[in-house]
Amino acid sequence: MTRFLLIWSKINERWYFGMHMADALVAPAVATTMYLCSAVAGGYSVRQVRALNEPKKVPVMGVMGAFVFATQMINFTIPGTGSSGHLCGGMLLSALIGPYAGFLTMIGVLLIQCLLFADGGLLALGCNIWNMAFYGCFIGALLIWKPMMRRGASKKKIVAASVLGCVLTLQLGAFSVTLETLASGITELPFQTFVAVMQPIHLAIGLVEGLITAAVLCFVYEARPELLWGTDESTQRQKARFSLKKTVAILAVLTVWIGGGLSLFASANPDGLEWSMEKVAGTTELDAKGAAYQKAADIQEWTALLPDYAFKNSESMAGTSFSGVAGAAVVVAVCVGGCYLFKFFGKNQKHE
Repeated sequence: MTRFLLIWSKINERWYFGMHMADALVAPAVATTMYLCSAVAGGYSVRQVRALNEPKKVPVMGVMGAFVFATQMINFTIPGTGSSGHLCGGMLLSALIGPYAGFLTMIGVLLIQCLLFADGGLLALGCNIWNMAFYGCFIGALLIWKPMMRRGASKKKIVAASVLGCVLTLQLGAFSVTLETLASGITELPFQTFVAVMQPIHLAIGLVEGLITAAVLCFVYEARPELLWGTDESTQRQKARFSLKKTVAILAVLTVWIGGGLSLFASANPDGLEWSMEKVAGTTELDAKGAAYQKAADIQEWTALLPDYAFKNSESMAGTSFSGVAGAAVVVAVCVGGCYLFKFFGKNQKHE
C-alpha cells in the first residue's frame, strides 16, 4: 500500500505533457505563426466537412473525441528507457471519421485539455494542434491509410497502416517540436542533441500507439466495417457484428472505464518530451518571462478547474477519475455541440 501511494503521489505531482508543448518552449512570434497555420488547416477542414455533409458522423465524432481524450491520460512505460508515452489519436480519429472531421475533433480535445486541465500551454496551443493533430489527420490518413484501404480493408492492412502511420506522424510531430523550439531561440536546448534524443524515443512511442490504434480499428472492422473511412464498397457492404448504437455504446463504456479507472495506473515516468528535455538540459522546468507568457498563464489559471487532472489543492485519486470522466463528457458536448452550433452539416448541401 505504501508503494502504491508513493507511485500515486508521483503521478499526481508530475506535469502532463505528452507531446504537449509548454509556453516556455515557444516565442510569441512562433506561437502566432503556428496558430495561423492551424487556423488555416481548421478553416479548410470546416469547408470540407460541410461539403461532405455526413451528419451520421456527429455521434462518432463525440464518442471518439472523448475516447482519445481518455486514452491520452494513460501514459504507458517505454521499457528500458525510463520514459513513457501516450496516444496522440489523429490517425485513429481520421480512420473513422475522415481527416477533416478528425482534425476538428482533435482541436476540440486539445482545446479542452489546455483550458480545463492546463495540459500544454495556451500560447503553445497552435503548435500542439499542428504537432499532434495535423500530421496524424492529414499525412497519416491521406498518404498512408487511404491508399492502403482503397482496395478493401483487412486486419493485416489495418495493423500495417496503423503502425506505419503512427510511427511516421509521431516522428514528424517530434521533429516539429524541435524546429519550433529552435526557431523560438528562448531555451538552451541544442538543436542537434535535442533531435537525436527526441526522434528515437518517439519512434518507440509511435510503435505502441500504432498497435493500440490497430486494436481499436480491428474491433470497429468487425463490429461496423462501414465506419472505417476510405475503404472500398466491398468493405462497406460487409456484414456488421453489432448495430451502430451498440458499437458506439461499447466505445463510450470503454471511454468511461479508461478515463475513470485505468487512468489511475498511468506510468509515473516522464513522457517523451519531458524525458528528452531532461536528458538534454538536465531539467524540465523552463522559465519564460514576458507579458504574453504572463497573460497566457493568467487565463489558464482562471479556466483550469481541474489543473493537472486533479482537484485543486488535493492529492485525492478521485480527482483523476473525475477528470477523466468529466473531461470526456465535455469533449462530447464540445464536439457534438460545435457541429450544430457552426452548422458543419447543412441540410441543403450535397454529398461529394
